[in-house]
Order: sequence, then structure tokens, then C-alpha cells
Amino acid sequence: MLNIWVLALCLGAAAFCFGLIEAGYRLGHPTAVTVLALLAVLAERESIKLTPSAEASVGSLICVFTAVVLGPVAGVVVGGVGLLADLPRRDTAQPVLRWLNWTVVRVLAVGSAGVAASVLLDATDRAFLGLFAAVVAAFVVESAVDLALGSVAPAIRGTNTFMGMARVVGTPLVGSIPLQAPMVAVLAYSYMTISPWSVALFALPAIAAQRLLLLYRQQRETAEALGSANARLAKANLSFATALVATLDARDRYTAGHSAAVAIYASDIAKRMGLSDPEQELAHLCGLVHDVGKIGLLAGLLEKPGALSLEERRQMEQHPVIGERILRHVDDYGEIAAIVRHHHERVDGLGYPDQLERDCIPLLARIIAVADAYNAMTSARPYRDAMPSRVARLRLAQAVEAQFDTSVVAAFEAILAGASEDYRSGRGPAFVLHSFTGTEVTEPLEETASLRLTGVAIATIG
Repeated sequence: MLNIWVLALCLGAAAFCFGLIEAGYRLGHPTAVTVLALLAVLAERESIKLTPSAEASVGSLICVFTAVVLGPVAGVVVGGVGLLADLPRRDTAQPVLRWLNWTVVRVLAVGSAGVAASVLLDATDRAFLGLFAAVVAAFVVESAVDLALGSVAPAIRGTNTFMGMARVVGTPLVGSIPLQAPMVAVLAYSYMTISPWSVALFALPAIAAQRLLLLYRQQRETAEALGSANARLAKANLSFATALVATLDARDRYTAGHSAAVAIYASDIAKRMGLSDPEQELAHLCGLVHDVGKIGLLAGLLEKPGALSLEERRQMEQHPVIGERILRHVDDYGEIAAIVRHHHERVDGLGYPDQLERDCIPLLARIIAVADAYNAMTSARPYRDAMPSRVARLRLAQAVEAQFDTSVVAAFEAILAGASEDYRSGRGPAFVLHSFTGTEVTEPLEETASLRLTGVAIATIG
């Protein structure tokens, strides 16, 4: 199909060029055409790839100037010669076909622009305003033909759609007209009224424009590299967090999956409260690692089936501090470490380890506290059954302004009210922890050591 389209373009371009000659259009000043063709070649050698199938350069600027001052035939020659810079070096069918498509589209676009400019110039006295109108018309026609014909091949290959090309290529083309038209009009007026040798003046602005395009390309490549590095860093952060959680889950089967559930609940609460996407991602990451400090607890403490003694409780309350110490040694985990330290603080100041109150507790730590307590209550224990969701939600509501932040509990209640029973119970594929090795934790999503002491309000050790 692409071969047929390019063949049709070639036949159409040949007929179009023959028609231009029959209509009386000629090449014009040969020296000027040569200079402009060389500039076009230089411009095309530094083109900028916008998409896998579309590139941009200042070559079209040179071609439009040529089409206006020397006519459509000269514009066609300069446009075609300019794209010789992109001629594939390897004798492979697809690149040659793509180059041929670009070249024929350029010929038709520039030739049409030259005809439009000539018609307007013939209808005016060739004063500056008339020349400016001709330049604007040439740019509009060249952009329209280039976009219309240039979008067909990517659509045939399936690499882009017409609307996609319009967004990627059309916007820069249209947006550049107000900037390029005045400059080209001034240069064209100078060429026509002063001397044909003033075409040399075009070299300086063309080179300047090319430098700007090169700077844009470098900035774009740098931005893409930075985005790729950030994506790799985010993936590494998640892999590191998952590795820590998998280590903790392997130690105590009763806590397996708890961190994954807290992470999901926390990110959903953050979204419900209108927090930004980065904050939602941070809430998810903090939920994954909130209990990592339990790795540093004494052997047997997590696995103890009965109630904790007072001394054991004090040891258990050190896990946020231990978690902070672990995470402080990880680059860029400073904020996460602080949230992990404070996820057991209470808004009334009776939490641990620092007895912070209300807004002194980081918002994400307050979110983690609610998600942590809810999953602890709705998870089964060797010594008790899981609470029904309605009971756990009631416990959360009863503890607002004492243990929990009212706005956080309200946001979570709004989520749970419309959620499925699997979501309320922390079950389903979304709650499966995918480790850094690609395996899955399939144990029930459970908590440990919570509610082992009488008189504890709600999961104060979760």
C-alpha cells in the first residue's frame, strides 16, 4: 500500500512540475538558486526528529523564500536538492522509500506555495504589504500541503494517525508562521527592490535559526535522558522497597501482604484527598516500607502467638525508629524515612516515638496510620478472627481527633463505602505483592502484634 502511495505521489509531482513549466514558470537567477540550495542542504543535515516518521528543520524556511522570490520552479529545485542530505546511504528498500516520500511531498508543498505567492504578487503592485501577504499565503499553503500529504505514509504504516501528526507537526508549523513570515517578507523585499545579491543576507538568519533548532534538539534530548533516568530511579526505588517488604514477609507469614495492602489503601486515600500524583506515588512507597523496622526486632518477637509483655511492647514500639535508621542510609529516602518514623503518632499527642500532635505529624504519616490500622483490624490472627469491615470502620470513626486525623478517616470511609468486599478485605490481584525477583506473595494479607494488649484503642502497634 505504501509503495502504491509513493508511486502515485511521484507521478503527481512529475505532472505538477510539467504543468509549472507549461504555465511559463522558470528557474530564475541560477546563482541565487545555487546558494539557496546549498543552504537547504546544510539545514537538512541538522534536522530534528519529532516522531519516528517526522522531522523538522529550517529547510522549509529557505524553500518558501525561494518560492516567493524566484518562483515555484526554483522552490521545487531547492526543496528537492535540500533533501539530498537525507538520502539513505544503505541500499535498503524502506529507507529509500521513506526518503522518496519526503522529497516528493516537499516538492509538491513548496511548488504549491510558490504558485500561491505568484498569484498574489501578480494581483498586487508588489509593494511590501502585497509581498507580505504573498509570504503568509506561501507559508500557509506549504504547511497545509506538507501536513496533508505527509500524514498519509505514517497512517499507512500505522506509526501515527492524521490527528496525531497534526498535534506533533501541525502545531509547530502553524505556530512558526507569525515568527517566520515577517523575516522572510523583509528579505524578499530586499531581494526584489535592492539587489539579487541580497539573497546572501538570508544566510545569517538561516544559520541563526538552525542554531536555535539545534539547541532545542539538545535540550529535548537532555530532557528525554533525564526523564528516562527518573523512570529508572523510580523503578529502582520500588524494587528496593519491594525487596525490603519481601524480606519482612518471609520472616513472619502472618504479616505477609500487609504492607502491599497498606500501600494501596494509602495511595487511594491520597488520591481521594486531592493530593498530586507524586504525593500519591510517595504514599504508596511509604506504605510498602512503613514496617521495615520490624526486621531489626529481636527474633521471636514478631512470631509470638500470645499477648506482648510491657517490655516486649516497648521493643515493638521501636520499629518506626529502626525503620527510619534503615531508610536514612538510602539516597533520596529522607522524606520517606520521616514518614515511616511518625506513622504511629496520634493526633492527640499520645502516640510514639515522638508524641507529635495534629499538623506536626506529616500528612502522609497520618494517612499511613489509618490504612495500617484498618488492614490490621480486618486481617485474621492466630488468636482472633478478622473484624468485619463495618466494625473496623466504626472503630476508625470512634478514634477521630484522638488517634486519627478526621479528614483522612472521612476520605477512607468514602472510598470503602463504594468499594467491593474484596477491596474492603484486602483481597484480590491488586493486593498481591510483586517482589523484585518477579515472584508473588500469596499469603493472606495480615498484620502482626496488633491488639494484643487490653486497653489499646486501635492497632497501636500495627
